[in-house]
Amino acid sequence: MLLEVKNLKVHFPVKRGMFRGSQEFVRAVDDVSLSIARGETLGLVGESGCGKTTLGRAIVRLVEPTSGSVSLDGTDITKLDGAALRAQRRKLQMIFQDPYGSLNPRMTVQDVVGEALDIHGLAESKSARQKRVAELLKAVGLDASYAQRYPHEFSGGQRQRIGIARALAVEPKLIVCDEPVSALDVSVQAQIINLLQDLQQQHGIAYLFIAHDLAVVEHISQRVMVMYLGKVVELADANTIVRAPKHPYTKALISAVPVVDPDSKRQRIILPGDVPSPIHPPSGCPFHPRCPYAIADCERVVPVLENFSENQQAACIRMREID
Repeated sequence: MLLEVKNLKVHFPVKRGMFRGSQEFVRAVDDVSLSIARGETLGLVGESGCGKTTLGRAIVRLVEPTSGSVSLDGTDITKLDGAALRAQRRKLQMIFQDPYGSLNPRMTVQDVVGEALDIHGLAESKSARQKRVAELLKAVGLDASYAQRYPHEFSGGQRQRIGIARALAVEPKLIVCDEPVSALDVSVQAQIINLLQDLQQQHGIAYLFIAHDLAVVEHISQRVMVMYLGKVVELADANTIVRAPKHPYTKALISAVPVVDPDSKRQRIILPGDVPSPIHPPSGCPFHPRCPYAIADCERVVPVLENFSENQQAACIRMREID
């Protein structure tokens, strides 16, 4: 395994009360474990607010974990800082959701992409730096002459390609892709997805691919992990989780995916109520207030991921009964 995350928690403090003396916590990520093999793509899905982005940022240490471990190539990066952490970050990069906000508008593309080369000392001279930036732009489908332009001169898809080139600059082993196509037109989304797949085949890069669109996740991922209210509720290979989901929440997500076939018999599952507060999550199973299959035990038993089959796990005490 390239990446192993064990019992990761990210809790944000929130002060309450008239004098803000009492303190509570937003449990954005609550005891999550996962692993990613070299060259693999793990898809991560769930509705807004479930903790997907926070998990991705905690893995690359843009957000400090409250507890747990993140091991990259056998090294726990949660215990590193300074030069030691910088050395590990050569192996671990991130592509952000917003191609408009993730690039410094005051820097040329040459400097946006070349900054990583400077930080890690990967260019021996100015000419070597320019040559490497040109190679990276070509690798993501952009002309080398674009290096002297500024981000505002590009379309959304082109800006996301620049963000990918920046991530590739240090030759990482793993890239966390935080909804990299959600802000783009559908036609451009396909181009970016194909580009990411081509780069993976060429360089053996592993991806943690965070997205809302299950169709996109199924297309690019080997395995898919589903989160709800900071916890993992199901993990399986991409084909299995789309064709035969086990957790009630996953079933509801799959039912919301548009189907082209007009004769399809898929039944839409409408979940009642809203997502509970991550400050005061429900007791027992976090999904039980909205679950159509909930029983009394669901209010007191905290489910853990259990093997349903060789390549499918779900955190539901009733998954064999409701299958």
